[in-house]
Amino acid sequence: MKTMQITAGWGIAAVCLVAGGTTTVMGSSGEFADDVAFMKQHTPVVLLKDGDAAVALAPDYQGRVMTSTFNHEAGPSFGWINRPVIEKGFLSDEEKKGKLEEHIYIFGGEERFWLGPEGGQYALFFKPGTKFEFSDWTTPPVIDTEAFEMVSQTNDSATFKHRADLVNYNGAEFKVGIERTVTVLNKENAAEILGVELGKGLRMVGYESDNRITNTGSNEWKPETGLLSIWILGMYNPSLETTVVIPFKAGADTDLGPKVNDSYFGAVPPEYLQVNDDILFFKGDGTRRGKIGISPQRSKGVAGSYDAAGQVLNIVTYNVQVAPNGFVNSMWELQKEPYAGDVINSYNDGSPEPGVAPLGPFYELETSSPAASLKPGETMQHVQRTFHIQGSEAELDPIAQKLLGARLEVIKTAFKGE
Repeated sequence: MKTMQITAGWGIAAVCLVAGGTTTVMGSSGEFADDVAFMKQHTPVVLLKDGDAAVALAPDYQGRVMTSTFNHEAGPSFGWINRPVIEKGFLSDEEKKGKLEEHIYIFGGEERFWLGPEGGQYALFFKPGTKFEFSDWTTPPVIDTEAFEMVSQTNDSATFKHRADLVNYNGAEFKVGIERTVTVLNKENAAEILGVELGKGLRMVGYESDNRITNTGSNEWKPETGLLSIWILGMYNPSLETTVVIPFKAGADTDLGPKVNDSYFGAVPPEYLQVNDDILFFKGDGTRRGKIGISPQRSKGVAGSYDAAGQVLNIVTYNVQVAPNGFVNSMWELQKEPYAGDVINSYNDGSPEPGVAPLGPFYELETSSPAASLKPGETMQHVQRTFHIQGSEAELDPIAQKLLGARLEVIKTAFKGE
C-alpha cells in the first residue's frame, strides 16, 4: 500500500467548551456510564481506557466514537447520543417511508467517519439526475448503515476496516478500502500536541482517529470525473448559550478569498453569525439550520465553541497536508469550482424544511482531508485528535486565548443585545 499525501505539520482544528460536560438533549442522560449501558442494550460497544478516561466506540456505526469521558464510572458523557433512533434500530424500506431514516440514521456520536463531497456535480449524497434538495439527499450506506469490521483491539486502541463501491452524481465509480484506528491519548500527550500547560486541576480525556481511504480499483481517481475526501464530523449537545468561535487569517478578499462561506443552506443571519476582521462567532444552539466553512487559505487550523454555563474545553487537531488537488466542494449546486471547498466547517441543526422536524438537534465541528486523486493502491490519510478538558474558567481562559485568540468573556458576550 502506498501513501500519497505527506504530513506537513499539525494544525488545531476545533475547540469547544461545553456546559457542565453535556446538555441533555433527545434522551441523552449526560452521564457516560448510563449512555454506555443504554447503547449496549442495542448495539455492540467497544471501550478503550487510559486510567479513568474512556472512549466508547460502535463498530456497527462505522467505528464511530459515540462518546467519551475523563471518568468512566462517574464522569460526564461528551458525545450527543440520539436514543430514539438507536432504540428503533435499522428499519425496512417500508418502515422508513415518510421518516428521516429515508435520508440518514442519526445515531449521534462525537466523532464519525464520512466521505465527501456532499453536493455538486461529484456529489456522493445525490444520485445522478436528482435535484439538490433535501427530499433527494441520501447518505451513502457505507457511512450510514454498514458495519465496519474490528480487526484488532488493545486496552487503548481499536482498528476497523471496510470496503465500499460508490457512484457519484457524475456517474463515476469508486472502489474504496477504508481503515480507521482510534487510540486513547493521555494528558502528557495533549500538553505536547497543543503546546499548552495542563495543570493538575484539569481533568481530561483525549483520543486520536487515524483514517485512511485506498483506491482498491483498477482505475485512477481523476479530478475531471470526481474525487473523494475523508470527512470527520463531531456531534455535540447544543444549548442556548453555546457560541462557536473560529479565528482566521486577516487579509483582503482579493488575496485570500471570502472570510467565511455561509451559504450552504442560505445565508446565515447576523443574529446567528458575527464576522470580524480575523474571528467569527456562530451560534450552536440547535434552533436554526445553518452551516459555515473556512477555506484552506483563511484557516488557522482552529475552531471552537463555548457554552457559558459550563467549564469543559474540547480541542481537536488534525494533520495538515499539502493539497495539490484542493478540497472537495460540498455545496448543494452545480459548482464552478468543485475543488475550492472548505477545510473546517461548523453546522447548527434545525428544521431542514418548513414543517419538518430537526435531525437532532445538535451542532457539529468538522474537518476534511484534501481531495484524493489516487492511483490504484494509493492511500489518503486524515488524522484527527480530540481532547475534552474540564476545569475552572481561570484555568481554561489562557488555553482559549492561545488556541482561539479570544478571552472567554469576549466569546460569552458575542451575541449580547441580539
